[in-house]
Amino acid sequence: MPRTLVLGGARSGKSGRAEALVGDESSVRYVATGRRDAGDTDWADRIDRHRDRRPAHWTTVEIAHHRDLATALRTGGVTLVDDLGTWLAGAFDDLQAWDAPRGAVTAAVDELVAAVASRSDTLVMVTPEVGLSVVPESRAGRVFRDEIGALNARLADLCDRVELVVAGRTLVLPEPDHGRSPR
Repeated sequence: MPRTLVLGGARSGKSGRAEALVGDESSVRYVATGRRDAGDTDWADRIDRHRDRRPAHWTTVEIAHHRDLATALRTGGVTLVDDLGTWLAGAFDDLQAWDAPRGAVTAAVDELVAAVASRSDTLVMVTPEVGLSVVPESRAGRVFRDEIGALNARLADLCDRVELVVAGRTLVLPEPDHGRSPR
């Protein structure tokens, strides 16, 4: 499948599933969106665990600014992006948008969606599904939840395959039925 979106909650197994989808490819470009923070050893350990389980022959591209992801996606070849939630959080940081009016990250999201739409070769993207729990207490949490949900929906429309990983189990989501009304 040229474009695959793998959704799931925290620690659901979504990254492992995405890695398995490209695992037999001889040349994989792994685009890591999680930025290191010298003061956060737990986050650094998590990044290191992801890095250590990847095959040594994969190439890693680390995203330092939100614009770097769209740029990286304009290069062809088998590509795995992990993950869009950390990318979006980075975009909020870069644009100082956590307290800005809604829509402050729209241009960044549009640029990413356009880059994904231009792809015709293998692209696997990992993203969190965050809209299944309680409404976040903070405004920033609500805005992030809404933005990642909208981004996921836009990308799912572009993808050839969408999978949801829950408790280590994968469910392939069906194509949308745009002609039927909801019950």
